[in-house]
Amino acid sequence: MKAMILAAGLGNRMRPLTLYKPKPLLEVGGKALIVWHIEKLKNIGVTEIVINSAWLADILIGTLGDGSQFGVTIRWTREDEGLETAGGIINALPLLGDDPFILLNGDVWTTFDFASLLDVKLGEDLAHLVFVENPSQHPNGDFTLANGRAYTFDQDVQGENLTFSGISVIDPKMFNGLEQGKRPLAPLLKQGMLDAKVSAEKMAAAWVDVGTPERLSALDLQIRQGKYA
Repeated sequence: MKAMILAAGLGNRMRPLTLYKPKPLLEVGGKALIVWHIEKLKNIGVTEIVINSAWLADILIGTLGDGSQFGVTIRWTREDEGLETAGGIINALPLLGDDPFILLNGDVWTTFDFASLLDVKLGEDLAHLVFVENPSQHPNGDFTLANGRAYTFDQDVQGENLTFSGISVIDPKMFNGLEQGKRPLAPLLKQGMLDAKVSAEKMAAAWVDVGTPERLSALDLQIRQGKYA
């Protein structure tokens, strides 16, 4: 199974930290955010990783290289301008192939065990999403989880409203017929839910959307204090 890490964002909310360093290279616990992901993937045997790049791409690629320092193979895509999530994935499809792949946001940190993603069987589904409890900065959540399925709020299903963690398994068929270009992922996920083709689970692990310098500093301190040991 291959994995893709989304790492092309500008990191505007993290400025000034991201003026000269791409957001995925910001460190917590003495290690870059994206390196935590790479090492966790390596530990479960996922060694073919695709990473997209745009903002400060030369620094990101120069730091991580071909992945050999981590025991994995990293293949890169470059975006002249950020293509957003779905656009970045479509651009990378030639490297990802035809089989389902693990998709990770490069700016989240978690203790979630990625090994369970290897057991996901999509069948006719287009995606499997991992949800989390709604963080304080996002109290209403993104989607509803009910009986292992994901629903939009518009579907008005009785269940638990949760936040998408940025961790998922995606079938490339989700992008069939879509042209290259700037395109967000959320509308495609919502359409998949309306078509009853998205499964989901709620993680029982620590998770942080490292979206501000304050959250970065707080997480760094917690890791160094051994909170997540």
